Amino acid sequence: MRILTRYILAELGKWFLLSLTAVTGMFSIILVVDKALDKGLPPGQLLRLTPYILPEALVFAVPVTLLLATTTVYSRIAGSNEVVAIKSLGLSPMVILWPTLALSFLLSLGTVVLYDVAVSWGRDGVRRVIVDSVEEIAYGMLRTQRQFSGPTFDINVREVQDDRLIGPTLTLKPRGNTPPSTITAEEAILRTDRENNVLKIILYDGTVMVEGGVTGRFHGREVYEIPLGDPSEADVASKSPSSLPMRVIPEEILRQRTEIDRYHEELAGQAAYQMLCGDFEGLLSTEWRTREEQSDNKRSRLYRLQTEPFRRWSAGFSCLCFVLVGAPMAMRLRNAQPLTSFFLCFVPILFVYYPALVYTVDAAKGGRFPPFTVWAGNAILLIWGAYLLRKVRRY
Repeated sequence: MRILTRYILAELGKWFLLSLTAVTGMFSIILVVDKALDKGLPPGQLLRLTPYILPEALVFAVPVTLLLATTTVYSRIAGSNEVVAIKSLGLSPMVILWPTLALSFLLSLGTVVLYDVAVSWGRDGVRRVIVDSVEEIAYGMLRTQRQFSGPTFDINVREVQDDRLIGPTLTLKPRGNTPPSTITAEEAILRTDRENNVLKIILYDGTVMVEGGVTGRFHGREVYEIPLGDPSEADVASKSPSSLPMRVIPEEILRQRTEIDRYHEELAGQAAYQMLCGDFEGLLSTEWRTREEQSDNKRSRLYRLQTEPFRRWSAGFSCLCFVLVGAPMAMRLRNAQPLTSFFLCFVPILFVYYPALVYTVDAAKGGRFPPFTVWAGNAILLIWGAYLLRKVRRY
């Protein structure tokens, strides 16, 4: 029994590591190139980006490569009649399946951890690399496209000469109580202050126009500091649920529920006061529509927070579900060609599991389904795998 266990794990480990290296490398290249094209990253920053992309690449690669390794090993075993030999000894085929199932369970737990690392540490790292490279990115895009947009500003130029922006137009987007404004100048220079995490835009001889009709001119040098990144990044309450570590999500769910209850109490108090005062027109005003939208937004965030842990666990345990289908399928096909078994397993997974996952996650985030329904795709694979296992054990 131990010999069979070591034999299966050695074969599976060899093929899994080989395919994981290749597939992870492919996914990493795709993700890095996507970020480079989307953000205009210079080539020198791509190597810095790779470690932060790696966890996300592994999240995609591990389930697929585990399925490929499983179908490869069990296709060869079945094609060589080794399963028949095991049955002839009076042993159940489960003796060669349990090691793989146990390994896939451990890899599922590891994938859940990787998912958490990818959406928290990985995305934060990518954001830091982009922020550190914002000056190079801005100059690169201004040279090629004559425009560059950030979270809080837009820059358009007539041309770029070395590091001088000729005829720049800087548009500052509204922030809080600060209205939008537009600044035109003769020329400008960009400088990154990494210590204070700001982008300095040094303008020379220009005009400032603030929304509302206020206009002013300046002569000589004028410096505008643009905060890099989103100021709310450090605030957990303002982050997207998909960017939060799982350890803080339960506390954030509780905080969000408390905030919703308090907000509804405030709305009830305001409505009661307006009714007592006979201000029925105020109850029908657009202000109440805005308040309802804010209430819907708070409730939507709660739904997404509640769905996120289920989504990560279900995605991680796709490893176990894939193996439950792949191993018995490969044994039943008795085909020594591993790619045939792999595609016969992966194509139904591609057209059943992933659409079910996407649909249920979207519905749970919208509050239409309970969060646990994101396991629907996994449940389908478990039922399919249980049926195949029964066939393998009986015949």
